[in-house]
Amino acid sequence: MDLTVLAYVVYLAVSIGLTVWVARTLSRNGRIFLADVLHGNEKLADAVNHLLVVGFYLVNLGFVALYLSGDEEIGNARAVFEALSVKLGVVLLVLGVMHLGNVWVLNKIRRRGIMEREQVPPVPAQGFSGEQGAWATPTGA
Repeated sequence: MDLTVLAYVVYLAVSIGLTVWVARTLSRNGRIFLADVLHGNEKLADAVNHLLVVGFYLVNLGFVALYLSGDEEIGNARAVFEALSVKLGVVLLVLGVMHLGNVWVLNKIRRRGIMEREQVPPVPAQGFSGEQGAWATPTGA
């Protein structure tokens, strides 16, 4: 077997395995975060979680496939390890950036929801106190 083909097989196996592992981890642990972001709506949190996982798979596996080809011929075992370390390092960086991007966006949504909840008074207004002055709501007299 050609060493280049061996490097491709190892690269695909490790990259796909890492992508599946990261996606499952994010899905399992991100569900609680999504439920908080979406104000406890469990069905919506599950749907968004599933859509995020599908998008994660599509982007990362697409990148893995595009990054498969190599320009150089691999002639010895050292070259196999060097090529794999570069390719897998880039795949890991892309997985990390994708993860951080997802968390950043969801955290922005979560913060916006917290700000909206803080702007609503806990008790509705029950009337006016003191003198109403010129800015008072007109009465129906």
